[in-house]
Amino acid sequence: MWLFVLPLLVVIADQFSKYIVVENMALGQSVPIIEGIFHLTYILNPGAAFGMFAHSRLFFIGIAVAVIGLIIWARKEILASPWEVKCGAGLFLGGAVGNLIDRARQGVVIDFFDFRVWPIFNIADIAICIGVGLIIWNLLKTELKRG
Repeated sequence: MWLFVLPLLVVIADQFSKYIVVENMALGQSVPIIEGIFHLTYILNPGAAFGMFAHSRLFFIGIAVAVIGLIIWARKEILASPWEVKCGAGLFLGGAVGNLIDRARQGVVIDFFDFRVWPIFNIADIAICIGVGLIIWNLLKTELKRG
């Protein structure tokens, strides 16, 4: 479940939310949800987080494929790990696939959550960050127990 259902749910939520944005907003349009704090702003991101390494499509596709391959290769170890690692890997996998679909299809990633003080992001980005956070949390807990 952790490495199939959870990533699938992330990909469905990510791609569906992007579809809704593309179908209902003009590129660059910003709709305030909480004025000055949270907006939905439709942009196309040619880079990674914070727009870094813009227009490096093949590099990001290669990284995503490598991450997916690594998770598949390590699946037995992941599934034998604590829930934080299983859940973290599932979220990370789903987020990587969600953004990979965008990059493979159109060369850019659709972003739309805009908190005005942070770069605009999407559901796949949230899943990746939470997934990595859970894995790091587990590593820290394990190290702290060792003393």
